[in-house]
Amino acid sequence: MGLELKRADRIAVITLDEPPVNAISLDLYRQIGEMFDATETWDDVNCAVFTGAGTRAFCAGLNLKEFLAATVAEDPARARVVRRCFTSVREAAIPTIAAVNGPALGAGTVLASVCDIRIASETATFGMPEINVGRCGGAAHMGRHLPQGLLRKMFFTGEPIDTAEAWRVGFVQEVTAPDALMDAAMALAAKIARKAPLGLRYGKQALNQIEFLEVDEGYKQEQRYSTRLMATEDAREATRAVVEKRAPVFKGK
Repeated sequence: MGLELKRADRIAVITLDEPPVNAISLDLYRQIGEMFDATETWDDVNCAVFTGAGTRAFCAGLNLKEFLAATVAEDPARARVVRRCFTSVREAAIPTIAAVNGPALGAGTVLASVCDIRIASETATFGMPEINVGRCGGAAHMGRHLPQGLLRKMFFTGEPIDTAEAWRVGFVQEVTAPDALMDAAMALAAKIARKAPLGLRYGKQALNQIEFLEVDEGYKQEQRYSTRLMATEDAREATRAVVEKRAPVFKGK
């Protein structure tokens, strides 16, 4: 129980497995953060798929029984663990795909939001129900993706949006039938995993750094990463492969 990791064909599948609804304890927040931090060392992996076990939920959010036992004095330390978890996912060394197999609530919605790409089952929903349990949370992350009016409606009502609405506003990039979700996520992961390892890693760093910069400054930063990439063997191999009309053979150098 907790987290399950499978690595094959340059793809990692990370599965949140905490029956019955994949609610997250403080210890599980730590495990998720450590898992995504470890992607820095995964030389055999170019893309990660993050999903939930079972059919009831992707992640139902915070473990409320544990939270109910926590004190106000403990909350700042707990909050640091939660922040580190979300930062670790967002700053993972490789591209990440959230395969959302059911309701994503509270922390579950944030976990999906800090992945690079989201593919969702038709049964998925996305909600920020913190107001219903006396909390604030998630808006800073979700505000990267949602219009302010929708964000505030979700925040103040605690009501979720369905997959169709999430796709309409651009939060979700692909919608599938429930039994087609992992096939779709793995197909996209395989397409990404065939790219140059250093190109993916440098590109991920660049995208994270430029997201909130002014356009000219952001592009200048992106060009710095492009110059770094140009110095690698794989970048030259990529260009040669296009010119020679063949598949590239990357070495991660």
